[in-house]
Amino acid sequence: MTDWECGIDGCGEAFDDVEEAIVHQTTDHKRRECKVCGSVVPDGYFAIRHAFDEHSRAEYVRAYGASAAEVRQRERVRDAIEDDADLQQVVNRLDEVTGGL
Repeated sequence: MTDWECGIDGCGEAFDDVEEAIVHQTTDHKRRECKVCGSVVPDGYFAIRHAFDEHSRAEYVRAYGASAAEVRQRERVRDAIEDDADLQQVVNRLDEVTGGL
């Protein structure tokens, strides 16, 4: 059974575990420039994490034109991932895939 689906640009690829979904998002999709600070980050989970760890909700709403409901949805996604994911496993897997780049 697949529990995690990539939501980037309608990708829809499904994964049995969240760690593989994050690796997929990081390696198979383009990086995005943060509209608040200009940092370039992997799309998906890491982009959401960057936005809410580095910027206020108000900054995010202004930069992206997001509604309160859209902010809450992204926060729910981040929380669900962080509740389930072994982020060290993600780092280790990314090191394997990218050769430590």
